[in-house]
Amino acid sequence: MSLISHSAEWAALTQHQQSLAQTSMRELFAANPLRFEQFSLQLDGLLFDFSKHRITSETKDLLLSLARQAGLPEWMQALKQGEKVNRSEGRAALHHALRFRPDSGLPLTGDGIHAKILAVRQQMQQFVQAIRCGERLGYDGQAITDLVHIGIGGSDLGPRLAAEALRPFLTGGPRLHFVANLDGGELARTLAGLNPATTLFAVVSKTFTTLETATNAQSARNWLLQSSSAANVSQHFVAITTNRQAAEQFGVAPENIFAFWEWVGGRYSVWSAVGLSLACGLGWEGFEAFLEGAAAMDAHYFNTPLDQNLPVLMALLSIWYISFWGAESHALVPYDDRLARFPAYLQQMDMESNGKRVSTEGVALDHASGAIIWGEVGSNSQHAFFQLLHQSQRLVPIDFIVSARPSHSLPDHHPQLVANCLAQSEALMWGKTEAEVRAELRANGLPEEEIERLTPHKVCPGNQPSSTLLFSELSPYTLGMLMALYEHKICSQAAIWGINPFDQWGVEFGKQLAKKIVPELISPHAATEHDASTNGLIAAYRRYVELSGTSQQ
Repeated sequence: MSLISHSAEWAALTQHQQSLAQTSMRELFAANPLRFEQFSLQLDGLLFDFSKHRITSETKDLLLSLARQAGLPEWMQALKQGEKVNRSEGRAALHHALRFRPDSGLPLTGDGIHAKILAVRQQMQQFVQAIRCGERLGYDGQAITDLVHIGIGGSDLGPRLAAEALRPFLTGGPRLHFVANLDGGELARTLAGLNPATTLFAVVSKTFTTLETATNAQSARNWLLQSSSAANVSQHFVAITTNRQAAEQFGVAPENIFAFWEWVGGRYSVWSAVGLSLACGLGWEGFEAFLEGAAAMDAHYFNTPLDQNLPVLMALLSIWYISFWGAESHALVPYDDRLARFPAYLQQMDMESNGKRVSTEGVALDHASGAIIWGEVGSNSQHAFFQLLHQSQRLVPIDFIVSARPSHSLPDHHPQLVANCLAQSEALMWGKTEAEVRAELRANGLPEEEIERLTPHKVCPGNQPSSTLLFSELSPYTLGMLMALYEHKICSQAAIWGINPFDQWGVEFGKQLAKKIVPELISPHAATEHDASTNGLIAAYRRYVELSGTSQQ
């Protein structure tokens, strides 16, 4: 199987990029007043504006030809049908099935997969209702008031993002807390204000052996046992895992273990029982609305022609900049405080999925794949990294995300927030020329000598590409659509590049080394057989611990 970069379609795009290299978006807008109508799409109250990009109709056609040459339509059908698209691990990737509707008619292969999903969904619904109506009690008969979600990576980022994004909808259920970091400070801070008798822990780990999650879960168990007996662990712990035996040995009651399948990657798992904590906070109707939003995006993705397909077009734009313009990073700027965790969520989703060096066939890539994903909420980010976006020599495509309606009733705030979002995308695209700077300074009455001095510093080159996602309000349904949109975008990129977005072998390497180093840190006499730097750091750590008298256990 040859790399897509060796195709005629790739060569045509390379040549096309060279022809556009000296064309500004100012010129593109001047030549085509209908760019917004031509390069924007709407779906279910979600508007995607991609007119502020270095593209023409020819660009779009060439990118679509590349997608077809790469076999994207066939790959999409294979994903939908439940074929083993995760080739390195020999698995299907059926995360989209987790949010299917029984009446959707979604054809999937597998051994009763729909029935298994619905069974867990029913188990979740019963649990959520018991928690929210006060039937599920702690060891001394009090209702559960706080739920601590313990996971890491995809087992944490998705539910944590959704809980923060939907906090206005978290009413009538327990307070939600999230613990992921191996640094015990996060768990200690979380437990400090909680009552063991009214606290429930949800331990989320596919294997139930993930170092960070297992360590935090054991410490939480020890905290509970300081005021209770081991017999009460089953009342205060639930597990979402594939390893039922390990969960039961930990003390989780069999009826409180929720199935989690091998074909669900962690970063795609919030739709499964991994989202149990979120469901407890939202209530079952709210969680179903979250699933329905994602299912609506699935239906659009699988059934819409490529040229009108939101995730596909987003994927093609990313490939355009990464593979043909040499962009190394992609910024995400949500103008909504509730989406503050969205960049972190998409960092893992994108960089763990597409940060690969070989194709699905094991052939070394001769082109870039994956971008460095980063960002922060607006308008905070305008006073942080936007200076680089406006005046550095780096090309950084940007996604602006904004809701038309706020979650609060404070006057004046939201129109100003939205105005800043739209103004930044306009300024980054339009820029400010030397002539415009000079005219502005003259209008302000500055002498020519001062104008000459200041002009180079105030020029903004512009031509920075951006997309804007605008929706009516941030609800469970809208958030489900938004998260599924990026899932499909990221996987479509991978399919076109010819890489596997469902494995993460690189993540495992550091874990292997950490297991070897732990006993070397704890024992002052353990031999170390690493490089000189690592050996030196281990020795220095031991000395610091010895001097401070800190226990290593």
